[in-house]
Amino acid sequence: MFRITKEFHFSASHQLKHLPADHQCARLHGHNYVVVVELSAPTLNADGFVRDYHELAALKDYIDTAFDHRHLNDVMEGPSTAENMARHFFDWCQARWAEVTAVKVSETPKTWAEYRPQVQS
Repeated sequence: MFRITKEFHFSASHQLKHLPADHQCARLHGHNYVVVVELSAPTLNADGFVRDYHELAALKDYIDTAFDHRHLNDVMEGPSTAENMARHFFDWCQARWAEVTAVKVSETPKTWAEYRPQVQS
């Protein structure tokens, strides 16, 4: 199996209003997010790629337009947790590139959330 990843960055604010008032994430705050999309394939295409990295520029455009320097509560449905964001970006990418196998989102250098669908056997 061949596997590639590409990393994207953006900054945004959010507030997890469903948490208790004394929880730090219930307050308005922001992060410098990192999104990593993973694509996998058992074989390479005619050009020797899982997928040409250049084709992933559409994700950068989407992130820059819809998420960068935005308030995520206004952009996303449901809580703007890293877990929900990973699922959101996975669904967006999977609709465009069949090779997408996972998406990871980081809010801080020490925290990551990943969405990887369960493989049906």
